[in-house]
Amino acid sequence: MRSSGILMPIFSLPSKYGIGCFSKESYEFVDKLKKAGQKKWQILPLGPTGYGDSPYQSFSTFAGNPYFIDPETLAKEGLLTEKECKEYSCDNGDNKIDYEKLYLNRFKLLKAAFTRFKPTKEYFSFEKENEFWLEDYSLFMAIKDSKSGKSWTEWESELKNRNSKALLDAKERFRQEMDFYKFQQYEFRYQWDKLHKYANECGVEIVGDIPIYVALDSSDAWANPKLFQFDENNLPTKVAGCPPDAFSATGQLWGNPLFDWEYHKSTDYHWWIDRIKNCLKLYDIVRIDHFRGFDEYYAIPYGDKTAEFGKWMKGPGMDLFNAIKKQLGELNIIAEDLGFLTDSVIKLLSDSGFPGMKVLQFAFDSREPSNYLPHTYTNNCVVYTGTHDNTTTRAWYSEISKDSRDYAKKYIHKHELDEDTLAWDFISMAMSSVANLCIIPLQDYLCLGAEGRINQPSTLGGNWVWRMDKDAFSDDLAMRIKELTTLYGRD
Repeated sequence: MRSSGILMPIFSLPSKYGIGCFSKESYEFVDKLKKAGQKKWQILPLGPTGYGDSPYQSFSTFAGNPYFIDPETLAKEGLLTEKECKEYSCDNGDNKIDYEKLYLNRFKLLKAAFTRFKPTKEYFSFEKENEFWLEDYSLFMAIKDSKSGKSWTEWESELKNRNSKALLDAKERFRQEMDFYKFQQYEFRYQWDKLHKYANECGVEIVGDIPIYVALDSSDAWANPKLFQFDENNLPTKVAGCPPDAFSATGQLWGNPLFDWEYHKSTDYHWWIDRIKNCLKLYDIVRIDHFRGFDEYYAIPYGDKTAEFGKWMKGPGMDLFNAIKKQLGELNIIAEDLGFLTDSVIKLLSDSGFPGMKVLQFAFDSREPSNYLPHTYTNNCVVYTGTHDNTTTRAWYSEISKDSRDYAKKYIHKHELDEDTLAWDFISMAMSSVANLCIIPLQDYLCLGAEGRINQPSTLGGNWVWRMDKDAFSDDLAMRIKELTTLYGRD
């Protein structure tokens, strides 16, 4: 069934608290999606972020980001005062996220709420249901705080290697701090579930997003070392990345620990089943980043400074997805299959039945043919003008070569494209394609330039900070989107 949606991270929503959260503005955004005839809201990963602020490098693949907890909801619950909310608002007035200020202030606000919180039957039910990850996560964060944020790989050996007596002592010592982190996760899930339910009642499904890998400095890696390619000292033997190519002479060194797929297979992929099961509670559809890593993954020796000397290793393939489907039934998954695809990756995507991704910004290289051009699509795909890793369509068009611009104009069948409206020409192209689902970043509907970019891969600083102006998603814009959605049969 043809439908469309908008890509908009939670953190990019407007709010009075320095970052988008589960506040009234998130409900207003859902109302606008409904008015615009959109059936999907795609977000980025919801996990707690660490150094670099990337949602793709989280302290836990199961936990939620405490920055998304709405202070006003806590105030309505009697856990905060209006004065406290104002005191720790973290609102810069410049509509960009200041993560340092958030880190220094938001936890003080949450701590104040925690001191007034009385556990309920619902809280104890949440704690029991999520014990399989919540206990390790809360202990991990409590120990980490006691060591000024130091990575677990640098902790003393008893804690790093999870000596049973050391863990019991730490739980006794940090019980209150652990309860604080459990409180955060309870409030996060309570508020998110409420927003998710509201979206569904408005006819909007949530498209979630998970990275294939976990961060090295995460409770996942610390608590489950057998899941990863670690040595006897619980340090990685190899890490994830991408090989050198035309865009990077030394490749991309991501540094994530790699899965020990033989061990996962020996457990019937129990951890992955738990992970996907948790995702299906949070989202209606799950987008999995770097899908090709399930076919083959690039393994770089740990300690290397570049990705030049890695090698390709065989992944689990359909064995993993068959195991997940056996336990959870048919899976509503979008496969991020961008980049160079081998025949075996293409076969894995076909065998899975999952829709892949088509990005229009990758289509108009005048030097070579492209399967990102709309006339090459099949129904079973998701088309985007760009993603969170791309600049906006307006900025992209100004940056590409003259030959590529001429090629795009010829394809659209226009002599010229107006800078202020050209994004809508590419949106129309995506909407009119045969792809079952069309997702457009909100920045393209707003015709923003490079100032609307969310992330520039392989760079540190200045990423993940863009936020929408409070009144940017107007009723007029919603109606214009609705008209286009109706025109191309996606409503």
